[in-house]
Amino acid sequence: MDNIKYAIEGILFAAGEPVKAAKLAVVLDTDTDTVRNAVEELKAEYERDRRGFNIIDILEGYQICSRPEYYSYIQEILGEQRNQPLSNAAMEALAIIAYKQPITRGQVEHIRGVNSDGCINRLYERGLIEEKGRLDAPGRPILYVTTQNFLRCFGLTNPQDLPPLDLSRLNLASAQGLQLEINEETGEKVSEEKTSEEE
Repeated sequence: MDNIKYAIEGILFAAGEPVKAAKLAVVLDTDTDTVRNAVEELKAEYERDRRGFNIIDILEGYQICSRPEYYSYIQEILGEQRNQPLSNAAMEALAIIAYKQPITRGQVEHIRGVNSDGCINRLYERGLIEEKGRLDAPGRPILYVTTQNFLRCFGLTNPQDLPPLDLSRLNLASAQGLQLEINEETGEKVSEEKTSEEE
C-alpha cells in the first residue's frame, strides 16, 4: 500500500490540479477503492503530523493544497498581494449562479433585478465561473456554471455540497427574485413585489 500511497502523493503534488480517482487507479494499475484507502491514509498522516498541506476531495478526485492556517506565511514568501474581496453584489451573483447553474446572465439579472454585467465579468476573471454552452433560445445566450476553483475556494467537493439555501442572507430584491424562480419550478405562487437595487 505504501508504494501506491506515495505514488499518489507524487502524482498529486506534480499535477497541481485535481486528479480523478479513476484516473489514478488506471495509472497505478489498481482499483478506485485502493486509491481511496491510500488517500485516506495520506490524509491521516498529514493531519497527525500537522503537515503544511492536505488533500481535498474535489469532483470525484483529489488535489494537494496548502493548509489554510499557513496561508499568511505562503503569501508573504511569494510576495503576492492580497486579492481584493468580492463585493456584496458579486457574492450575490455568485450565489445565484451556484444554486441555479447552468444559468444565463439575463436570468441572473432577472433574479437580482439589476444589471449584472460587472459582477459576471469579475467572477469570470477570478475563475469562479465559466461558460458552459448556450441556451437554446433566441440569441443563444451563454450559460454559466461554477468552476473547480470555486469548489476549492469554498471547500466543496462538488456543487451538490452547497448548504441549504438561506434567502435571508441575500438582499431583499435578490431574495424575492430567487424565491420567485424557485416557486416557479414548484408551481407555487409568490405575492411579494420585487424591488430594484444599486449594484
